[in-house]
Amino acid sequence: MPSSTINNSLPQDALPLAVSLGEPAGIGPEIIIKAWAERQTHQLPPFFVIGAAAILQQAALDIGITLPLRVITSPDQCTAAFDSALPVLDMGLSLSVTSGKPSAETAPLVLGAIEQATQFIFDGKAAGLVTAPIQKSVLYDAGFDFPGHTEYLAKLCDDHTGKGETSVMMLMGKDLRVVPLTVHTALKDVPASITADLITDTLICLHHALKQDFGLSAPRIAVAGLNPHAGEDGAMGQEEQTVIAPALDKLRAQGMDISGPLPADTMFHDAARARYDAALCMYHDQALIPVKTLDFDGVNITLGLPIVRTSPDHGTALNIAGQNKASPMSMINALKCAAEIARHRTQKV
Repeated sequence: MPSSTINNSLPQDALPLAVSLGEPAGIGPEIIIKAWAERQTHQLPPFFVIGAAAILQQAALDIGITLPLRVITSPDQCTAAFDSALPVLDMGLSLSVTSGKPSAETAPLVLGAIEQATQFIFDGKAAGLVTAPIQKSVLYDAGFDFPGHTEYLAKLCDDHTGKGETSVMMLMGKDLRVVPLTVHTALKDVPASITADLITDTLICLHHALKQDFGLSAPRIAVAGLNPHAGEDGAMGQEEQTVIAPALDKLRAQGMDISGPLPADTMFHDAARARYDAALCMYHDQALIPVKTLDFDGVNITLGLPIVRTSPDHGTALNIAGQNKASPMSMINALKCAAEIARHRTQKV
C-alpha cells in the first residue's frame, strides 16, 4: 500500500504524472517532446515536465519540431493545458546547454526536478514520477553520492516516511518482467553478494509489487540459478544448493508460487515465459539481455517505494542528442506503465 504520509485526497489516476527533465544535454528533452507530440496516438495520460522551458524549446528547435509550451505554476494546471501544449513547471534556473555536452552546472536542475516531483507526489498533487535519463558521471562531479536514480529516490522517500525505504529494480518489456538480484555489481563479486536475506527480501518485494502494482492475485515467480545448468546438482557450482534453493524453500512454505533455481539458458523461450509472471535473475546481464532482446523499448520500474516511479530503459545517448534520432517509445511506455501502476494502487486504497 502507498505510504500513509501521501495525501490521497484525490485518486492517483485522476492526477497528472510528473516527468523530470533528466540530463538536459542528452536525449531526455527530445523523447519528452516526441512523447507529448504522440499523446493522442498512444492515448497518453496527462503529464507535466519539471525543468526548464527554455531548454525544451531549444531542443524542439534542434530537432525541427514545433512545440507549444505552457508554463504552469502548479500541477493542477496540467490537465487543462495538456491537450494543446506541453505543460512545464519551470524551476527558474538560467542555464546554457549544448546537446551532447553535459555539464556539472546543470546538476541543481536535474536533481531539483526529481526532488520537486517527489514532493508533489507526497503532497497528493501528482500520481507518479517518470524520470528521463540522467548522466551520473556529471552528477558525481557535482557531489552526487548515490549509485543512481533508484537509490536517490529511496533516500528522498525515506526523508518523508522515516521508514528506511528500500527499493528493487524491475525491467519490463511486452513479454517479460525481470528483476536482477545484484544490479551494478562486477561479475567477479556476484557470488559473494548473493545471500539468503537478499533473495528473501527481493522476492517478498517483487511478490507484493506484482499484486499491488499489476493486479495479479497469485503471482508466479521463476528464479534463475547462478551457475550453468543451475549448478547441475553441485557439479558446476554450489550456490544453488547452499544459498538459493534453501531461501526459495522457505518462501514456498509461506505460500508463494516460486519455481527454481532454474537453468537461465532455458528460462526465456516462449513456452517457458508462459509459466511465470516475473523472473528473478542473479546478476545484471542475466536479466537485461533477455528483456532487451525481446523488447528494446522496455521500462525501468522501481518497486518497493511508496511512490510510483518508472523510467525509459536506456541512457542519455549523448552521441545522438539533438539530432532527431531518438525514439520516444520507451518514454511512451514508461508513461503508460506509471499510469497503470497508479490506477492499480488507487483501486487498493
